Amino acid sequence: MYALLFADTGLTGAQLSSLFALWSLTAFALEVPSGLLADRFSRRLLVAAAPLCAGAAFALWTFLPAYPAFAVGFVLWGAGGALASGALEALVYEGLAAAGAAHRYPRLIGRSRALGTVAVLAAGVLAGPVLAVGGYPAVGWASVAVSLLAAAAGWTLPEAPRGRAAGQGPRPGVLRGALAEVRRSPALLGVLALLSALTVVDALEEYLPLLARATGVSDTTVPLLVVLVTAGTAAGQWCAGRGMRWAGPVLGAGVVLLAFGALSGHPAGLLGVAAGFGVFAWAGVAVEARLQERVGDRARATVTSLAGVGEEVVALLVYAAYGAGAAWAGPGPLFAVLALPGLVVGVLLWRAR
Repeated sequence: MYALLFADTGLTGAQLSSLFALWSLTAFALEVPSGLLADRFSRRLLVAAAPLCAGAAFALWTFLPAYPAFAVGFVLWGAGGALASGALEALVYEGLAAAGAAHRYPRLIGRSRALGTVAVLAAGVLAGPVLAVGGYPAVGWASVAVSLLAAAAGWTLPEAPRGRAAGQGPRPGVLRGALAEVRRSPALLGVLALLSALTVVDALEEYLPLLARATGVSDTTVPLLVVLVTAGTAAGQWCAGRGMRWAGPVLGAGVVLLAFGALSGHPAGLLGVAAGFGVFAWAGVAVEARLQERVGDRARATVTSLAGVGEEVVALLVYAAYGAGAAWAGPGPLFAVLALPGLVVGVLLWRAR
């Protein structure tokens, strides 16, 4: 609901995009340093600490709903996202590898994200009534409480040994080794590029409440339309690991559905948007699994963080384009235009299948 909070506080489309850009810039600056920390020290500790940063941001927005507080909050949230990025994927993959079940990574990570998305869906269903009863403060405090629960859940994850026990000090050359792995493998570099490109819808997700509102529905109905798109994302994540031979054509169809649904200007058009988001999520998990297969344990979190850097670059480009285009077009046309590069990714996936 924070996009609506920002809009109701009086922020323009350009100011909204500037906040999202600050969010991505923070994550961009901290992606590789956080990956190095995850490869040198405890990954579980970083995964547990990440939600606390987001919770601090939500508390700040609840107490001080103004542009400066929003900006500081996004810096905190961006730092938290960087802490978990790379560390969580490495923690899960190595835990499976230690149990001899690395091949289960795509399905496990996909389904765990699907369940997380279902939790977001449930929150979206509750957001309308909570907003109607308690306003933005009630939604804010609920977000803070869930962040604390997420930190506790992160601490319960098992951490497989990595040769040297976490916390015995830094291992030299981690970044150098990660860059060397990428240079030696053109296939790995291609996977990093594809994974970054597929995150365009992750950036567009921040504008979903505005797209829903542009269909003419009331603010209390907006969360339900966002929930519809969230359900599409969850379905795509749940199906991860299956049918990748058809990734190119399916991704192309998803782009078309997303574009036409956004341009329709009708609430039912969000069905097409939901399908497009689901296809992007499905393809993203599959490509991420290929990344984990191609990198060694020593620099796994750092290489994954390099993918995060590419994702933040894509997000910054989307935010800049949306902010510039907001003066000329509404959310529907902007969603349609910004989703079109997915067609190029679909062609590349089809050629590489």
